[in-house]
Amino acid sequence: MLRLISAIIAALLSGTAAEAQSNVPLSEELGASRQMVVVTSSNWTAMTGIMRRCERVGEGWQMNGPEFPVVLGRGGLGWGQGLNPPQQSGPKKREGDGRSPAGIFLLPYAFGYSPADSVREIKLPYVQCTSSLECVDDTNSQHYNLILDRESVTKPDWNSSEKMRMSDDEYRLGIFIAHNTSPAQPGAGSCVFMHIWKGPDVPTSGCTAMSPGVMESLLGWLDAPSHPVLVQLPDAEYRRLQKAWALPSLVNTNP
Repeated sequence: MLRLISAIIAALLSGTAAEAQSNVPLSEELGASRQMVVVTSSNWTAMTGIMRRCERVGEGWQMNGPEFPVVLGRGGLGWGQGLNPPQQSGPKKREGDGRSPAGIFLLPYAFGYSPADSVREIKLPYVQCTSSLECVDDTNSQHYNLILDRESVTKPDWNSSEKMRMSDDEYRLGIFIAHNTSPAQPGAGSCVFMHIWKGPDVPTSGCTAMSPGVMESLLGWLDAPSHPVLVQLPDAEYRRLQKAWALPSLVNTNP
């Protein structure tokens, strides 16, 4: 079972890499998506933001439900590596900088502490966090930015990793953000998730976190066939790129 978990994660990330390396125009990449999670912040250094859920209606997007507060990395935001083309203005995310990634990213699978058969409401592929499941953040490892089961690796080559089964509720429910996965570039940032916050005023080390109820609601809404994506940008960058990237209006007409 433990080896199977690692195989599932590797397969999911291989699919993510294939999509991101396909050289398909951004408009066509987003054309496959029917669900979009939009997170905006007031500026590059803000440690809090607003999350909105959007769904495709015809050729456009419509907000689904209310807005929710989230916390970001202690360093704010920095351009990550996802579906969008590289940008010249603004900071770039690096390993250990405490920034959450800015850009457009696939949301390929969910994870949590409970067995899969007890969270059937989650419609994304789901991985249970065991005591030996780790996310490798050692830039010298060939497994950099991969979640895998240590017991399934013959010779672990990393000296640093993040335990996915924690002593608190942060990873009780979460979603992997496909940042820097196609393939992972050493030092460009690793182990980036959406997960449960420690509190509304407590920033993360580079993830996007929210209240338990909001996370549960989000995971009840997302589904794999809709190819969900995360768009995460400072307000000014969102306005600058909204037309070019065909992003949703942030005026809620469907409370």
